[in-house]
Amino acid sequence: MLELSFTASDLAHTRFAFSPLWEVVASARVLRDPAGHCLHRPWVEQVRPRLAASGLDWRLLAELLPQPPRTLPVFIAPPPSTPEPDLGLELAVLRSTPAERVRAGLDGMGGPSSQRLDALRAAPETGLAELSGIIESYWELALAPYWPRMLTLLKGEVLHRATLLAEGGAHRLLNDLDPAITWTSETLQVPLRHGSGAKGLGGRGLLLVPSVFAWPRIFSITSPNWQPTLRYPPRGIATLWERTETRTPEALAAVVGRSRALLLTELHAPASTTDLARRTGLTAGGVSQQLTALRAAGLVSAHRTGRFVLYARTSAAEALLQAAAH
Repeated sequence: MLELSFTASDLAHTRFAFSPLWEVVASARVLRDPAGHCLHRPWVEQVRPRLAASGLDWRLLAELLPQPPRTLPVFIAPPPSTPEPDLGLELAVLRSTPAERVRAGLDGMGGPSSQRLDALRAAPETGLAELSGIIESYWELALAPYWPRMLTLLKGEVLHRATLLAEGGAHRLLNDLDPAITWTSETLQVPLRHGSGAKGLGGRGLLLVPSVFAWPRIFSITSPNWQPTLRYPPRGIATLWERTETRTPEALAAVVGRSRALLLTELHAPASTTDLARRTGLTAGGVSQQLTALRAAGLVSAHRTGRFVLYARTSAAEALLQAAAH
């Protein structure tokens, strides 16, 4: 059990943030152990063959995530300094990690090393540049097409927490983060598989990072080099990968046209032009034409995967579909 002690200054500096880089790390853990993350099976079944077909060698990233789970080196996904950083900003921070901090993180992992980890230890600057490139490619293949949907869920989580804070103050906010987390007498009690003891936050506050791929665990950072951090599963995570019968909202069809509304509705998961044509009954040429218009409007994004291009809804499209459903 980890016990985090708060002062008035800590409560004043407690904040929320999202972290694309952490989602890369956490999702890679899911791919390494899908049996322990059954909720994410639909995502795994789509992404695993995609990664295999791409030929991406992501073994350096995988070897930084020990199996069975132990301590993760913090430098691979440090706490974000802004509420909603993009991946590029977080990778810039990763590449600038001091060599001694990289080596300390590797030493703290425990377990056997490998040729790749030894090379990272010997030449951290070169190794971090290689790791950054791997992460960029992994992101495009495995997470970028899903990020708008993930971000919608994460933003909804933070909005919910803000409502709790307004209704019941810090006590209501912190006591409702997770069924296993409790707030008693200025102390937050967090059950962890690895790590325990009492920690003061030192006036730095607590960084709360809702994370899709953290489920079903809670991850903490209490190192003096970074702001104390908790990464926890957001509300509604069980619905993220749900597939329901496609029903095109009439209100949306009236605004953007029935074909475009149908395509947006069908993009509950990233799909190719051919796949969308098969599922909707539209011609491949018609689908391509409509997707071009939707991309120009900022409602669809395209992500190349080997010889194929996958299309995904943007955050604007997610918001439009939610509004049309009410």
